[in-house]
Amino acid sequence: MKLSDYVAFNPRVSLEKGVRANFVSMDAIRPGLRYVYPDQERIVNGSGSRFVPGDILFARITPCLENGKIAQYSGDSNGFGSTEFFVLHAIESSTDPAYLYYFSQKSDLRAAAAKSMTGASGRQRANIDALKEYPCVFPSLREQRSIAAVLTAYDELIDNTLKRIRILEKIAHSIFRDWFVLYRFPGHETQRFTKSPLGRVPTKWSVKKATEAIFVNPKTVVRKRKSIPFVSMSCLSDDSMIIRDGETRSAASGPKFQKGDTLFARITPCLENGKTGFVQFLVGDEPACGSTEFIVLRSKTLCPEYVYLLARTDEFRGNAIKSMTGATGRQRVRESCFDNFLIAHPDTDTLKNFHDCVSPIFHQIYLLFLRNQNLQRTRDLILPCLISGQLGLSQMENPTKS
Repeated sequence: MKLSDYVAFNPRVSLEKGVRANFVSMDAIRPGLRYVYPDQERIVNGSGSRFVPGDILFARITPCLENGKIAQYSGDSNGFGSTEFFVLHAIESSTDPAYLYYFSQKSDLRAAAAKSMTGASGRQRANIDALKEYPCVFPSLREQRSIAAVLTAYDELIDNTLKRIRILEKIAHSIFRDWFVLYRFPGHETQRFTKSPLGRVPTKWSVKKATEAIFVNPKTVVRKRKSIPFVSMSCLSDDSMIIRDGETRSAASGPKFQKGDTLFARITPCLENGKTGFVQFLVGDEPACGSTEFIVLRSKTLCPEYVYLLARTDEFRGNAIKSMTGATGRQRVRESCFDNFLIAHPDTDTLKNFHDCVSPIFHQIYLLFLRNQNLQRTRDLILPCLISGQLGLSQMENPTKS
């Protein structure tokens, strides 16, 4: 038997040309996460891959394939996406869609696809026949569903935790906006306001340049010949403070930072896409280093949470984007732009109250992230054993009961 006996590849999907439909970009898929949701809507124009809910999107281009960009589409209607996806549709009579997703995670299946790649360096693409001809034997539908149910329990916990993280982050942003944009902080009813270059601001506050309140690329001391954590641009999220697993490198690499710092992308399109992270994974004054395309922002007279939330605002990012110079496609932020950005600096009491309000939210987000890391590690350990039959279903425990 071969994979094409269980899977319909790039099936025909009905989408009316000229209407808006769910679209999934390659960037929407994150390695290790099963579900991918539409990240935008676009006009159907006849190009791109097409799929129905439950289909598997399998990256065919380097380095996305090698990085494991494979996910199950979880939109609420038919969608289309990048031309760089192979679409795998489970044949109803023989294949469970969830089991197919887990089967697609097999390292030797990805290796077979990668081995078939042809094309110019850096833009090589896999041949779909390498997947179609992949030799395999699927268990019965009943056993497929039982295996998938065990692994799905982990992925649903992971997905629900990610949703909680997004909600908490939205709450933190909402608090920041209420307090420092709309000036609806606790006790604002009794505050006096005065005119300023930023409009009316509380009288106790002061208008300052960002660089008067924030260190930009501050010096962080690292002992010579010391290997320290390294964070690449891919470790940052477009829409969350979370910094995913990095690696260890020589301290000579990239800008240095420490716990409580904000990592702000300085290069296009990473900045426009919103790549910004908040450092929580370090202990004490332990240093780390990162991509040369980061700008490190550190509180001088504010608090770390304020700096991160400010860096996430459209106004702060827009000011940085306007300062960009360089060749098309490789433009970078000029650090001098932060001298041109004004903030209404809160008084000490308001700032302390804000820190006390949002720091538990930041900590909870980090704890949820650590929980997800543990869930993913456990799932990744048992997945190949279940798919290969090395581990029996009777040996498994439901993670929701642990």
